[in-house]
Amino acid sequence: MNVQWYPGHMTRAKRMMQEDIGLIDLVIELLDARVPYSSRNPDIDELAKNKSRLILLNKNDLADPSANDAWQRFYTGKGFLTAQINSQRGAGMRQIQPLIEEACREKTERDRKRGILNRPVRVMVCGIPNVGKSTFINTFAGKAAAKTGNKPGVTRGKQWIHLGKSVELLDTPGILWPKIEDPLSGVRLALIGSVKDELMQPEQLSGELLSFLVQQYPGVLSGRYSIEESESADQMLEDIALRLGCIRREGEKDLPRAARMLIDDFRKGKLGKISLEFPPSYR
Repeated sequence: MNVQWYPGHMTRAKRMMQEDIGLIDLVIELLDARVPYSSRNPDIDELAKNKSRLILLNKNDLADPSANDAWQRFYTGKGFLTAQINSQRGAGMRQIQPLIEEACREKTERDRKRGILNRPVRVMVCGIPNVGKSTFINTFAGKAAAKTGNKPGVTRGKQWIHLGKSVELLDTPGILWPKIEDPLSGVRLALIGSVKDELMQPEQLSGELLSFLVQQYPGVLSGRYSIEESESADQMLEDIALRLGCIRREGEKDLPRAARMLIDDFRKGKLGKISLEFPPSYR
């Protein structure tokens, strides 16, 4: 399954970020905790070269807790400051300000030696579509400072948000990268909603999810839908359609609808705390 999505506004957004990076002291990159590898935009490393970095594993309440801890150790080992958060509910948000101060301690000390006092830390918040940047900013700022939405591509323009005298946040549009080389990463991005659903074939996408769950989280599907997990993905989807009442007037099973409902259950955490990928040496 080959998933690609790179509309024109992402090209413009990347160009805008390149123009603004010279003003920035710290880059905060939000990742979806369910896919902390696939939701990393490789362009950010080049863009944020020589800048202080903070990686946030957002939506950690939807992901496998043991995988969250493993990913945090993984990125900490790479030299990043990291934290697990759930920006929608505010969990973990109290650690953000101390982490910003820690990340920018050298810059603050340099400013002090030059006689520059109380200059706010300028922070760029970035990440792929639908990873929760605007919600993070709103929660961190304590007000509706940035637009939010449950569809990828809501934030299209540049927004500076002033947080008192200590921090200025630059919200940026969500951007993917021009070509997703790894097909599995594309599938995972589609499953978390970072690629527009209109571009996807729900039955094929749900088949990928079903196969993964049977292998990595046995018992989840049988517990949720009372189906046999020893069957093929196609048959399991038919069984789920029957269990969910996805039947057309002609008596045929509505498989696309069942597939969308399955994917929606995953996205909302109704299948439990599920991670779609794991760091090396995990399990």
